[in-house]
Amino acid sequence: MSVEPKVEFIDDHLMAEVASQAREAARLRINYNFHRTTDEPVNRLLNAMNRGSYLPVHRHLSPDRCESSIVLRGRVGLTIYDDSGRVVGRRVVGPDCECCGFDIEAGVWHGLVVLEDDTVLFEVKQGPYAPITPDNLAPWTPAVDDKPRVEAFIKELEQSFEQI
Repeated sequence: MSVEPKVEFIDDHLMAEVASQAREAARLRINYNFHRTTDEPVNRLLNAMNRGSYLPVHRHLSPDRCESSIVLRGRVGLTIYDDSGRVVGRRVVGPDCECCGFDIEAGVWHGLVVLEDDTVLFEVKQGPYAPITPDNLAPWTPAVDDKPRVEAFIKELEQSFEQI
């Protein structure tokens, strides 16, 4: 059985549609996958996000789990941490910024905070899809279900990018 070749264009219409869906999502973000299945060797997706969406600080321990993103619309703040949770790097990333994307090697602790609603990233990472395991979540950051701590953490991150 052959599969029809698929071509999708990443244009203003698609980004607006995905951003609209993200505004309505409980987590204030959604993924729009270009890969047909999560088992593919390379996962390619749009990640549409809004302010207030919590993206836990994490790493990918597996040596083949690097990740690359280009911000197509909006702005995010990227923070890099050492193993103790100390901030070792911080950058505002967006299409109208000095930096429009990033590539993160496996094992690097990193986190994003959304600085503008309707932000859309194009993300590429090694497949097949593997959910983040507890040993890949930063122990110094709030658990997803701890809403008061999550809100305070997001606010602290947003404020840290006001001076940049």
